Amino acid sequence: MFKFWGSQEQQEQPRPQEVGQGPAQSWYPPSVVGSSSSSRPATPTGSSSSTSHSFQSPSEAATLITVLKNKSVDELRKLLTDKDAYHQFLLSLDQVKIQNNIRDELREETLQIARGNLEKEPRIMELRNQCRIIRTTELAAAQEKLNELERQKEELLRSCSPASLLQMLQEAMKKTDDESEALHRQFLDKEIDLGSFVMKYKKLRTTYHKRALIHLAAKASPTG
Repeated sequence: MFKFWGSQEQQEQPRPQEVGQGPAQSWYPPSVVGSSSSSRPATPTGSSSSTSHSFQSPSEAATLITVLKNKSVDELRKLLTDKDAYHQFLLSLDQVKIQNNIRDELREETLQIARGNLEKEPRIMELRNQCRIIRTTELAAAQEKLNELERQKEELLRSCSPASLLQMLQEAMKKTDDESEALHRQFLDKEIDLGSFVMKYKKLRTTYHKRALIHLAAKASPTG
């Protein structure tokens, strides 16, 4: 990690030949010190500040070393002793700028998402209330209607079963036979003339025999 090192309480200015010999005054991170020559400052053992950046790849570390090599002894001394100067130098590095830009973009995007969620909260509450009303009123009525339709469907299926159809056909046969017998009694009692009797009686008996044949065929079929 790229961290601040050193203490602000130390006021003594190191001589150029002593740069790197006072570990308590060094502000260099371990990654920089470990990669530099023996003339560079040593790794300090003091406490670090909260600002830190990581240089993961060798190319990033090499770029940082190149920047430090191009600085004069006075500039390096200032970086070691001046926390603000070191912080400004840190923020001027391309790697740090990229990380800070990414951090700011992510922060802004997160804030936008949070604002959008807050703006949608009233609509979400309204939809929840509507769902609650639907569950307690419309859904109950729809469920009752569905149950009624299911009951009607079951009754219709029972009425359309082969056994039910045979029963209905047999009842229709009996009704036609009873009507033809009643018509025959009317003719015998001279309550109807011959022409009317023949026409009506023929129609009734034809209907009866058609139904009888259908009934017989249904009972003889495998599904009957």
